[in-house]
Amino acid sequence: MTEPQRAIVARLSQEVAAISHQLAWVSAWLTELDRSLAQETVPTPPPVTYAAPPAPHWQAPHRQAPPVTAPQAPQPAPPQAPQLPQPPRPERSDGWIGKALAAAGVAVTLIGVVLLLVLAAQAGLLRPEFRVGAGAVLAAGLVVGATRLNKRPGGQVGAVALAATGIAAAYIDVVAVTTVYEWLSAPIGLVLAAVVGGGGLTLARRWDSQQLGLLVLVPLVVLAPVVADGVSLLLIGFMLALSAASLPVQLGKDWVWLYVARTAACTCPLLVALAAAAFDSGHKPGIAGACAAAAVLAIAGALMLLRGTTNRTLLALATAGGALPVLFLSAVVRPTIAASIIATVAAVFLAIVVVGPRLPGVDVAVQWIWSVVSAVCALVAVTVAVNGRTAGAVLLAMAVVVAVAGRREVIARWVATGFGFVGGAFYLDYSPPELLLRATELKTGSAVSTIISSVLAVACVVAVVWSWVGRGDDRRLGDDEVRVLWAGAVAVAAYASTMLTVTTGVLIGGVGGGFFAGHMVATIGWIAVAAALFGYATRRPKAQRSLFIGGGLVLVAAAMAKLFLFDLGTLGGIFRVAVFIVVGLVLLAMGAGYARLLARQDQPNPELRQ
Repeated sequence: MTEPQRAIVARLSQEVAAISHQLAWVSAWLTELDRSLAQETVPTPPPVTYAAPPAPHWQAPHRQAPPVTAPQAPQPAPPQAPQLPQPPRPERSDGWIGKALAAAGVAVTLIGVVLLLVLAAQAGLLRPEFRVGAGAVLAAGLVVGATRLNKRPGGQVGAVALAATGIAAAYIDVVAVTTVYEWLSAPIGLVLAAVVGGGGLTLARRWDSQQLGLLVLVPLVVLAPVVADGVSLLLIGFMLALSAASLPVQLGKDWVWLYVARTAACTCPLLVALAAAAFDSGHKPGIAGACAAAAVLAIAGALMLLRGTTNRTLLALATAGGALPVLFLSAVVRPTIAASIIATVAAVFLAIVVVGPRLPGVDVAVQWIWSVVSAVCALVAVTVAVNGRTAGAVLLAMAVVVAVAGRREVIARWVATGFGFVGGAFYLDYSPPELLLRATELKTGSAVSTIISSVLAVACVVAVVWSWVGRGDDRRLGDDEVRVLWAGAVAVAAYASTMLTVTTGVLIGGVGGGFFAGHMVATIGWIAVAAALFGYATRRPKAQRSLFIGGGLVLVAAAMAKLFLFDLGTLGGIFRVAVFIVVGLVLLAMGAGYARLLARQDQPNPELRQ
């Protein structure tokens, strides 16, 4: 190898070494940058330097080659901390525009179909066969176009709108053929409508589109009565068939809004029919049966869909809406039949609530909502079945049963309170304070009802307050709330017990002596209850006496007020004398006995308590 060739090789070797140094420097910085990005903090490392290997020297035999020096790699400036990329602004989606336009197209097209079937018939345009045939051809064409459009990219929105329009148009066509032109009998029309609705909603399930089901059901709720020229029993049958056909489509799908729509498709026409029937005195058992069928569909559908839905509260509320029409059955059938159907619905809801923990999806929120529905249905059933005086007694008895049986459940306590409040309102309406201020003779049946209601009122207020207060480790309220509730209970019990004694006295002894005897017994009874409370307080620990002593003092004060403000001026003869003597003796015994018992009980020596 000659000297020039060696010089060239040496120079190339130095160039390769310099390039290697540069690549090593870039690799080191890229590694550090990757680690800093992963930690979201970029520390600035010290600059990394690499020593270049010594350049080889060759001694020329005749003349020395000029020294070749390796080029120095430029020292880069320390990199700055990289700026974290700003998150991109979320682009405003314009998809809602297409959906809104599609929904508007569905509405306008269906209105056009209605105009073709109804207004064209009224104006005498075209023959009925052409009108019905045009509607059927339009419906089929829309569905076929929807299936083709759905296969194209981005065509789902348009396909859903076209399919919904076609299915709803076909359903309206069937309704018109059955109700307007009467070409089909009612059973055949209902079956055909169920096939059309079920097929369309099956398409919605196949496409996994709740929107398709909504665009079919919602317009039908508004437009079907227009085609059928009002809400008739046959139209209600069409809506029930559509609701039943849409139920299997929802299995396994969390389509709660479709459930709301299918429930509204039955509830809305039923409420309109019931409102119209309120102005007609005739009985319409068909509407009553439709109301019962709608309630069954709503409850059965809810039980089937509760497990798979995430919005159980909305579904439970929609189920309550499905049972709403049964509350107004008294407008179309006899009260006994209406009360029986309403009570059955109440019992079904109550049974579901009782076994709720063992049913899938029946959580606490669902139990609360359906407990309220059951209570409202029971309340309406009682008021429909019996008159006001008897209804008050029945509701008070129901309040006692619910308060005792469900004292550990908050919703049961609220239901018992509601029953007691409504029953107490009935009781106060038929047993006003006037009966205590002035001797009034009642019929035997009314007097007996008042006596029974008075006993139930006392039992109701005690049971309800006891359920709210609790006792021992199950104490639910504070001392102040307990005192307020028991004070109210004492007031209600005093009024009801006085009504009991006065009504009994008038029933037995008439408006003269019986009225006076009743008031005398009431005053003595107040004092006797106060004495019993004081006696019970002496057997309790000192820290637990205040409530019973307070109640006894309230009764004593009320008895004294009644004694001097009413009995002294109203009672006459032996009744006035007897009540003052008896009350005075009881008060003396209470004062002496209470002081003696407290002194004996508070003695530190247990032998002195004997």
